[in-house]
Amino acid sequence: MNTKTWLILGGAVLCVAVVVGIVQATASGVPVDTAPVERGPIREYVDERAMTRLPETFLITMPFAGRIEAIELEEGMAVAKDQVVAQIVRNDLDLSVEQATAARDRLDASIRENADVEVEETAFKQAQQFAVSMAQTVDVAWERVLAGNAKFAYAESDLGRVRKAVTGGAQTEDEQERAELRLKEAGHALQEDKLVHAATVALKAATDLMPTMVRQFINRKTTRTGEVLQKQKAEAEAQLRQVMQDQQRGTMRSPVDGVVLQRSISNERFLSAGTTLLEVGHLQDLEVEADVLSLDVVDAEVGDPVEIYGPAIGLPRARGTVARIFPAGFTKISSLGVEQQRVKVIVRFAPDDLARLLKDRRVGVGYRVRVKITTAEKPETLTIPRSALFRGADGLWQVYVVRGGRARIQEIEIGLINDERVEVVKGLAADEQVVLAPESNLENDARVAVQAGQAAGG
Repeated sequence: MNTKTWLILGGAVLCVAVVVGIVQATASGVPVDTAPVERGPIREYVDERAMTRLPETFLITMPFAGRIEAIELEEGMAVAKDQVVAQIVRNDLDLSVEQATAARDRLDASIRENADVEVEETAFKQAQQFAVSMAQTVDVAWERVLAGNAKFAYAESDLGRVRKAVTGGAQTEDEQERAELRLKEAGHALQEDKLVHAATVALKAATDLMPTMVRQFINRKTTRTGEVLQKQKAEAEAQLRQVMQDQQRGTMRSPVDGVVLQRSISNERFLSAGTTLLEVGHLQDLEVEADVLSLDVVDAEVGDPVEIYGPAIGLPRARGTVARIFPAGFTKISSLGVEQQRVKVIVRFAPDDLARLLKDRRVGVGYRVRVKITTAEKPETLTIPRSALFRGADGLWQVYVVRGGRARIQEIEIGLINDERVEVVKGLAADEQVVLAPESNLENDARVAVQAGQAAGG
């Protein structure tokens, strides 16, 4: 390419640059949307998803193992306080009471029988008489021993006389032999008498114990056995009280005026103790539970006003107040998988709004709603749309304010802030125009052209 060609190209580029400069110099500026700085109310709030709930529900459960009758109540049906809502089979309860009553009565009869010692007292008297008779028998046996000793001594002396007479020839040997026989017979009789006496003495020792034994039996019967029977009766009476209490507890009643929230069992069946049958709640205590970010909940206080809204609430929105803020937070994973620290906040409906919702919207437990908790508000202050706000390189809040047809960066100090508007404490004046959602390529002091219809409103 020769020098002439280069000169032609350079001249063309220079002409284009001159034309662009002229166009830029004569242009009206970068088109922007603006909104005025307005004076009016602003409130700061926390907006969260929430759910209706009851502060307390009442479970109707099996008080003990048994067979439950069919439950006719269904979810949503109203119940009155003390209304029978479930019943254990009555025949089973009545039979248990009858069995316990019979056991108690049987022990009463046993105690009366045990207290009757007439037969034993007669046996005691008989034992005493037998002991007396046995003592007399011992005396008689001893007299026989004494008599036997006398007979034996006489037979012995008689044998001596006979032997002398035989030696002298006065008596025969046959008479001597008879005398010896009588001595032997007397000896045997004496031994028998001694044995009888010893036996009667032994029997007397046994019979002497019989009255004591009978008396001990009577004492044991009236004390130890009586105490055992009394304890058994006390146990039977306790069992009777238990089954009578079960008979009362077997008729289960609603503890409050409310509605059936859940029915777990419908048909008749045998159930173990503690099985849940019904859940009952008082809908007039309906409230809202919201899980608020711990960063936001620090601005909320008990008593703060709340708007409750959503498809379940409809229009108009319901009013409420913060009733309780839990002291401890918990970790919750958001729908985007982000781990968040949240705190439960309980909101109580305004009474008239709750009555309207229960009647017209039939709002119940577990309905999804949204809550807007007002944490601060001012009735009159300078505000701008939040979309005009951005942070500068130094981290300070800034806006583009249109002055003299140019967008100039203005540092401001803000106060209350919400999703739509921001309070301007310092840096702007009423009716000034700020650029909405400024583009990243918008430069300070750039000429701008406000789009038609945007300068007067936000």
